[in-house]
Amino acid sequence: MSTDYTKSKKLRADYVLNELNKLYPTTPIPLDHKDSYTLLIAVLLSAQCTDERVNQITPSLFKKADTPQKMIKLSVDTIREIIKPCGLSPRKSKAIWELSQILIEKHNGEVPESFEDLEELPGVGHKTASVVMSQAFGHPAFPVDTHIHRLAQNWKLTSGKNVEQTEKDLKRLFPMESWNKLHLQIIFYGREYCTARGCKGLVCPICTTLYPNRKKAIIKK
Repeated sequence: MSTDYTKSKKLRADYVLNELNKLYPTTPIPLDHKDSYTLLIAVLLSAQCTDERVNQITPSLFKKADTPQKMIKLSVDTIREIIKPCGLSPRKSKAIWELSQILIEKHNGEVPESFEDLEELPGVGHKTASVVMSQAFGHPAFPVDTHIHRLAQNWKLTSGKNVEQTEKDLKRLFPMESWNKLHLQIIFYGREYCTARGCKGLVCPICTTLYPNRKKAIIKK
């Protein structure tokens, strides 16, 4: 007899975790970097920009400046010209220069290993801080991007009011030791199978298993 996943959020979460572990046993970090500083800059650049585009831009930037000390020797205009293809370059270039200055003045040139200190840096919100804490330092975190927010709604694992609520809901449903890997697994799945245009909760293997009788596309909140 097939399992009725529609009745239990926990059942759905367990199924999702099991399937994603089969599909993505390893989870390489999508943004190219060599340390916590270059990861921080890459994540900041990835706002409203694809990881692929960021990975095309960062080699040129990091060739000139791959430490805070080198970055502040560049002008904001120079940084902006290099990162322009990523979009929002006026704001991002200013944030990169200013956060590099703060790292030198307040943190001995090192990226701080705390949410509070990271979120005080210009251009660094909770999601960026979560990625750095998770991927650079290995602390349990669940960064929620548009893919994760969308898929969590498709799978009815969250009310979907906002990304903050989605993060809380997913943290409650999944074991802490799975968070760092799982957030990447969901992103990979969202890009490969459950795409925004291609699935809408109706097509991909996980959506059709969890909700085989669903007829209407999910309208995202």
